[in-house]
Amino acid sequence: MLEKHLFEYAVIRVIPRVEREEFLNVGVILYCAPQDFLQTAFELDEERLRAFACDLTTSEIEEHLVAFEQICAGGPKAGAIGKLPLGERFRWLTAPRSTVVQTSAVHTGLSSDAQETLADLLTKLVKVELA
Repeated sequence: MLEKHLFEYAVIRVIPRVEREEFLNVGVILYCAPQDFLQTAFELDEERLRAFACDLTTSEIEEHLVAFEQICAGGPKAGAIGKLPLGERFRWLTAPRSTVVQTSAVHTGLSSDAQETLADLLTKLVKVELA
């Protein structure tokens, strides 16, 4: 049996009007220190976004989501934040903010494969099929 490690994750949300507190889940960010893992995965459904917030464009939201990816990966494209250790980058990305792209509260779980868990969470929390 594979050893399971503690991981933390947050859902990435589009919140077009912060005062209304309505949101659309578009991605997940997952951090697992023992596996030296910090990644985000997202899926932006253009039709759902347009129905939810017709004044936002997919390209605007994608810019924010790509910034999440760059910060997770670290390096020069991520600026000063990209130089921080993984845990600090995760905390920075999941800090409360009042912008169109925000994260949920941080949740925890156990996983033997952080990459697989990230894909599972994306399917369960973002790719929800409506009946």
